[in-house]
Amino acid sequence: MTQFLLDLMFVVYVIAGIGLVAYGFSCYVSIYLFLKNSRHVRLSDRKNLLQFYRDHAMNDLPMVTTQLPVYNEANCVERLIDAVCAIDYPKDKHEIQVLDDSTDDCYEVTARKVKEKQAEGYDIKLIHRTNRQDYKAGALKEGMAVAKGEYLAIFDADFVPQKDFLLKTVPYMEMDPKVGLVQGRWGHLNRSESGLTLAQSIGIDGHFVVEQSARSWGKLFMNFNGTAGVWRKQAIIDAGGWEGDTLTEDMDLSYRSQLAGWKMKFVFDVIVPAELPDDINAFKAQQFRWAKGSIQTAIKVLPRVFKAKIPLRVKIGAFMHTTHYSIHPCMLFTALCAFPLLAWFEPIKGIPSWLFAICFTFIFLAAIAPSTLYFVAQRCSGYTGWKTRLLSMPMLMALGVGIAVSNTRAVFSAVLGHKGSFVRTPKKGGNKHSHFAQKFPLIAMLELIVGCYCVFGLLEYIGAQKLIIGPFLALYAIGFLAVGALSFTQYFENMIDMHKEKQKIEVATETTHS
Repeated sequence: MTQFLLDLMFVVYVIAGIGLVAYGFSCYVSIYLFLKNSRHVRLSDRKNLLQFYRDHAMNDLPMVTTQLPVYNEANCVERLIDAVCAIDYPKDKHEIQVLDDSTDDCYEVTARKVKEKQAEGYDIKLIHRTNRQDYKAGALKEGMAVAKGEYLAIFDADFVPQKDFLLKTVPYMEMDPKVGLVQGRWGHLNRSESGLTLAQSIGIDGHFVVEQSARSWGKLFMNFNGTAGVWRKQAIIDAGGWEGDTLTEDMDLSYRSQLAGWKMKFVFDVIVPAELPDDINAFKAQQFRWAKGSIQTAIKVLPRVFKAKIPLRVKIGAFMHTTHYSIHPCMLFTALCAFPLLAWFEPIKGIPSWLFAICFTFIFLAAIAPSTLYFVAQRCSGYTGWKTRLLSMPMLMALGVGIAVSNTRAVFSAVLGHKGSFVRTPKKGGNKHSHFAQKFPLIAMLELIVGCYCVFGLLEYIGAQKLIIGPFLALYAIGFLAVGALSFTQYFENMIDMHKEKQKIEVATETTHS
């Protein structure tokens, strides 16, 4: 029985290792497609945009509806509305819908702001639902039913679009009737606020600068990122409309739309800054939603992708894309299996040295692939100070490993068919003193336990003079311990700050009454 369990553990370890290698090498594919096409596509886009405005006047622009899905986000909803109203686009051709499902005082803030902008002559409407059916997807669907525009721009509450956003995105859809979506690049409002936000910004830059560019320019399936993009209404209709059966309604709709024959376009030079979570527990909740929703989408759309008459490379790309968060179970399984396989089993016994060298080379190249992608992304992002930002790469690596416990839970929750609820990521809107209620981070206890387990395994490997696995176990240990400890630290700091704020309010109330 013991031998069977060890054999099974080795099989799991090997499968997880192969998975990590496969996802690692997919980074090199993205880097290749990005570098191959970057100069040509970006120059072509700029030329086409200039030509469009040589041939068209502002009066020729189409009707656009901008949708702003909001839920309990009083800290930043006014900033969002101000930014959208300031967009440089003909007033008579720009409708704004504020889709507010709020259950707190955000609704009053939104209503007041909407009335203010209506008085200034903006075509802005407030649509308030008394239920959250299908969450964000439901709100967007309800807004689309009464939208005037043939194009629908979407911004989440923590985004601040530039004035020229519509002028730099809508023309691509006018020039190519097959384009169903134009996606902009995310920027960062609070990149330098903390080590956590800096690390996140590097990760997001990797996704947008390299991965989204590679998918779009390499003619692979790409996804709408839920915000900072413009949809053609007909592309949404042909895809079957917004659906709320996954937590990533944006990715789900993107794939259904592309399967219906529509193209997705990523515009590298259109950057929309947004707020990054500065709390580790908020970040983990966001990642949990993205991980679970991605796997839900994979389960839903991949059967259709495999049956579709599209190139094999597109099918492979779609599989790697939608199942990308599977890297976290792979990381967790390799971390958990490493020590038992050392203590009781010698799976590599008898393997020729040349084969072992080849395997190690593949593992090493796969391990550095994400860092290589982030390096290329920072180098080509167009932002200044990229060399300095790369100093935070170790923190990003530790963060990526440390959330593996939480995201593994998300992946298995999706596989088991648990839909779950849409938990929004709290935003402060520039208010550093804003705090939000959190649940006790039970998962952090498991992260600390796994971190200690990895430390023990690392020491055993060092004692056995098997140093090849050592660096990986060291990274796992640092990642799990750091994320677990930071989760508890920021939870208690938040609770203390909330208590102090409550006391201030009580004192102010008593003073007013007296």
